[in-house]
Amino acid sequence: MNDILFMLGDVPVRTSTALIAFGALALVLLLIIAVVISRSGRRGAEMAMAQAIRADELEERLSEMMRAQSEATGRVDAMGQALAGRQAEMARAVSERLDSVTHRVGQSMEQTTRNTMDSLRVLHERLGIIDNAHKNLSDLTTQVTTLRDVLANKQSRGAFGQARMEAIVQDGMPKDSFAFQHTLSNGKRPDCVIFLPDQRPLCIDAKFPLEAVTALHDARTDDEKKFATQRLRGDVMKHVTDIADKYLIAGETQDTALMFVPSESVYAEIHDGFDDVIQKAYRARIVLVSPSLLMLAIQVMQQILKDARMRDAADQVRTEVMNMMGDVERLRDRVSKLGSHFDQVSEDVRQVLISVNKIGKRAAKIEELDFSKDEPAADAPHIVKTDNRDLFQPQSSRKLQAGE
Repeated sequence: MNDILFMLGDVPVRTSTALIAFGALALVLLLIIAVVISRSGRRGAEMAMAQAIRADELEERLSEMMRAQSEATGRVDAMGQALAGRQAEMARAVSERLDSVTHRVGQSMEQTTRNTMDSLRVLHERLGIIDNAHKNLSDLTTQVTTLRDVLANKQSRGAFGQARMEAIVQDGMPKDSFAFQHTLSNGKRPDCVIFLPDQRPLCIDAKFPLEAVTALHDARTDDEKKFATQRLRGDVMKHVTDIADKYLIAGETQDTALMFVPSESVYAEIHDGFDDVIQKAYRARIVLVSPSLLMLAIQVMQQILKDARMRDAADQVRTEVMNMMGDVERLRDRVSKLGSHFDQVSEDVRQVLISVNKIGKRAAKIEELDFSKDEPAADAPHIVKTDNRDLFQPQSSRKLQAGE
């Protein structure tokens, strides 16, 4: 045991010393290993705890990811369903729009066809009207020619003027207020007389100085115009003088007579170009009238006759007004009675509503099975004795009693 194993410098190393050193070294190594193992175990536990914590965190994250994935899946499904619904709605809307457009196009084509047919029908009608107008124009040409031939003759022209005057008078006056070719006390017969309220006739005579007006229109030189003007002035004044001498009789006829010119253009020519003739005629108490002015005068005279009849019938009108006032008084009394009937009906309706409310309350109690004995005695129904005659009276003449 004390053998020298080797020399370490000048110091010999023996076996026991080596064993002791080796044992010490082994003990140190064991201590180091124990320390290392304990530290490694502590680190392993810490690492294990850290790994467990990380595993929990990973598990939580994984669960969150699964949940998020499930939510995303649900959202994707909802979006898919919404998209499918939107697509279906869009397809339906497109289909409806196409149907609507097709229907509108069909209606438009049908309307266009109908309008085209209507236009063609109207065109045919217009063509027919044009054909009729052409025929009427041809007939009018013939009539104008005939009228020219008629106006060329003095007697025919006078008959034409008298016919126009008679038509205007007959259209505007009552039958018993005028007469044609009435004989006056001097034996003269004017073309028409109108009996005014004072029973003095207003004389109307038709004159047509067409030849003088035509000569004035056809005049080309100053001498011709001067001659035609003198001729027209002389013809009109001659007619005015004849009417004043023949048809103005003091106390028998009106103080004014009418000279009827049956042409608006001839009357306008005389009125515009011969003011002195018009003034002389006024002073002679002769008024020149055209067809339109004669119609106006007829309307005025018709109103005068109407006012006269109203004055004559004033007593009758007063009697009728008094009778009407009596009718109004009776109507007021009957309306007052009707108002009282309405008031009575309103009271009856109020009583009926009270009965209906009571019936509703009793029905509610029956539904709740509440038959309390302390309900007011006023709610208890009672029988009202009435005569049999009251049953046949009007509703407004009897009142409903409480509880009926």
